[in-house]
Amino acid sequence: MPELHVQIAVAKIAKYASRESGDSVEVIERPHGGLSVVMADGQRSGHSAKTISNMVVRKAISLLGDGVRDGAVARAAHDYLRTMRGGQVSATLNIVSVDMDTETLVISRNSHCPALVFRQGEVSLLDAPAEVVGIYARTRPVVNEIPLAAHTWVIAFTDGLLHAGRAEGDTLDVVTMVQSMFRQGGLSPQQLADALLNQAIARDHGRPVDDISILVVAVMPGPLEAHEIRRMTVDFPICIKGEA
Repeated sequence: MPELHVQIAVAKIAKYASRESGDSVEVIERPHGGLSVVMADGQRSGHSAKTISNMVVRKAISLLGDGVRDGAVARAAHDYLRTMRGGQVSATLNIVSVDMDTETLVISRNSHCPALVFRQGEVSLLDAPAEVVGIYARTRPVVNEIPLAAHTWVIAFTDGLLHAGRAEGDTLDVVTMVQSMFRQGGLSPQQLADALLNQAIARDHGRPVDDISILVVAVMPGPLEAHEIRRMTVDFPICIKGEA
């Protein structure tokens, strides 16, 4: 296999006037090599949605850390939420993995939102129908697996991106925008995630109508550094309550 670098970027924002996003995103190293990113969107918004998405993400992360395969992880996360909440609440679930066992990118979807894959100069849409987790008895993920290769990008997102601008009929054409940005060239995964988020916020006039999370996983050409240094950067805004 040629020398490759994996870059992961996330951009997310809570619904306007909500202090807490109902979306959760976590990253874990796979025990046999590689990384997995788990993204969930809990039903509704705010604290109750965050509780749901956290339940799903924690279960998925735990199982991935134990070496369980992605499809089985998604089914187990569904079973767990359905059992704990009696089939009364739902969540969307996306798992994007760099699997070094199979040397593939694995994209698992339990969401009506599509995922986008850019490779060989083309953007393709992964939009096969997929059920959310937590409700129906035999829910399974839709899983796509593609070989690890340089200049391969995966973009996944929650439905806040699709809902942006809907009230005024000015929704974002994600595929067209991504294609345009790739044609311009020179962008990083974080720049792509930020650009999509900023466009969504603009269509809602600065007041997002729903929680929005955007995940970008890019496989880039090497060469590897001498010591194979790994890096992670997190930008997490916080608000400290002042004393009364």
